[in-house]
Amino acid sequence: MIPSVTLNTGALMPVLGLGTWKSGKGVTTEAVKVAIGAGYRHIDTAYVYENETEVGAGVQAMIDQGVVKREELFIVSKLWCTFHTPSLVRGACEKTLSSLNLDYVDLYLMHFPMGAKPGEDPFPLDEHKQLICDGTSFLDTWEAMEELVDDGLAKAIGISNFNKDQIEAVLNKPGLKHKPATNQIECHPHLNQEKLIHFCRSRGISVTAFACLGSPDRSWASFLDDPQINAIARKNQMTPAQAFDYELSDDDMKTLMSFNSNWRGYTASQHKDFPFNTEY
Repeated sequence: MIPSVTLNTGALMPVLGLGTWKSGKGVTTEAVKVAIGAGYRHIDTAYVYENETEVGAGVQAMIDQGVVKREELFIVSKLWCTFHTPSLVRGACEKTLSSLNLDYVDLYLMHFPMGAKPGEDPFPLDEHKQLICDGTSFLDTWEAMEELVDDGLAKAIGISNFNKDQIEAVLNKPGLKHKPATNQIECHPHLNQEKLIHFCRSRGISVTAFACLGSPDRSWASFLDDPQINAIARKNQMTPAQAFDYELSDDDMKTLMSFNSNWRGYTASQHKDFPFNTEY
């Protein structure tokens, strides 16, 4: 059984999840079914991935087959930037639930702290190829997301791609009802996020990593092919992927930590709430 971490809501979140970014039509449903059959219980998707319907079909198929019960699963989706206007938040979540064919999600994240112009285009750009800001504050968006928990559409809410100052702003928000349960961030050997992870933990916020083993669109060489990581794997009689999960010696951990260069594989357009201009 995959171990879990206890969120600040008291809910258990499996530490290993299936990410579905860049998982296209025709393969996502089967991937979800295979993952659940192999023991995965944490499935991560998002509105902007354009595969929530396929994810939901895979989940429902495994429930119908009796492989798993809904309450045994931890399903995550995300509010996209073009729905940050508070009046749009509930409708966006309801659309996600309809696509997933679920009554609730276990965790609903604000995908980025940056609001963008509402409309059909998920990436509205101006003539300078910059994201068109909608003028919203992520604090107002958070307040609208809190209502999703109150109304049972989401068991918990969290954030993604938030920096320290933005997290502090949410935590210090007057009238805060629901603390972020998690912060999902890019995290891998080239960007180990040590300071941000420590900060989140000190505030009772769990951290979820994406792109930790690589990515379909990566511009860097696969970590799994790196000679130093393979040497660690051979020494500990494990696969290169397991080297990121097993308890390693201090020397092996120093080797992994030495990769850090604060280099990001994913950025976002300039914006008043752009999160990556600070140290962490």
